[in-house]
Amino acid sequence: MRRRAWVIGHGAALAGVAGLPAFTAGAQAQTSTAAEPWPSRALHLIVAYPPGGISDETARALAQFMGARLKVPVIVENRAGAGGLTALESLARAAPDGHTLAYCAISPLVFGPPDPASAATGRGDAPPRDVVPVVSLMDTPVLVLAHPSFKPRDFPAMLAAARAAPGRLRWATSGHATVGHMVLAQVRAAAGVDIIHVPYKGGGQQLTDAIGGQFELLSSNVAAQQLQLVRQGRLKALAIGSPVRLPVLPEVPTLAELGFPDANLVSTFGLFAPRGVPEERLRRLNALVNDALRQPELRARMLEVSNLPTGGSAADFAARIAKERERALRVPPD
Repeated sequence: MRRRAWVIGHGAALAGVAGLPAFTAGAQAQTSTAAEPWPSRALHLIVAYPPGGISDETARALAQFMGARLKVPVIVENRAGAGGLTALESLARAAPDGHTLAYCAISPLVFGPPDPASAATGRGDAPPRDVVPVVSLMDTPVLVLAHPSFKPRDFPAMLAAARAAPGRLRWATSGHATVGHMVLAQVRAAAGVDIIHVPYKGGGQQLTDAIGGQFELLSSNVAAQQLQLVRQGRLKALAIGSPVRLPVLPEVPTLAELGFPDANLVSTFGLFAPRGVPEERLRRLNALVNDALRQPELRARMLEVSNLPTGGSAADFAARIAKERERALRVPPD
């Protein structure tokens, strides 16, 4: 998959990265747009994942809350593909007026190093407009799972099996440049093991094939279905990317505990807008989402499957993306 160039930031920071001419045009467009009422029509929320699952459910709950507060419909469109990149490319082409937003994990921005030539000139495979972070929504732990027929019972035994048979074990992820892919890359680099990457175009088919024993290992975001399959013995959990062990899986160690701190990753999801949306609208959106995350019903829905509500400022979210990007560049996924 070719890498796309993305710019993360606001204001003058964009000029130094994306080129002054592009920033000047964006500033002029922003001034014109800011004079218009907002919202003046329905909002369009692009969700980077298929229907169903905690990500889609969270996005739809957020859309319902935003619509009620803003008194306009919020139309949800599922646009899955390329680990979230498809949704962000669609967002980047939207008018920068605050009526089109995207709900997506940060992975396309973290694991896709920019092409400097494309970023500077606007040519090549860079999108016509960049995207900016509005607010972080939630962190989702990442499970490392195995089919029950896989003989190693724990993560160290899995590594021993990988060393004994280089290139034999297969590890599936929901796609290139996803957090699950990065977990695999970090484990391979730190442990010096040869494990085959099996990328999917999303989590649904990956999970179906995992149950069918099409590969030995997979990394997958924690969700109700995954937890149920572990409880039923149809998959077994070897490790988890999380700051602490999960109360629902207390016997499963974190990757940091197992000696892989750089692989101890979570999937961070947030709201994004096209570059050029007036700052006042971005601030209103940020405040609105932070308010939504304080609502007991939405928080309970997220915490039920071990997703941690986050929130905070746009600057905090941008700093988080930059930090994760720096770490990813040290061990880029293949």
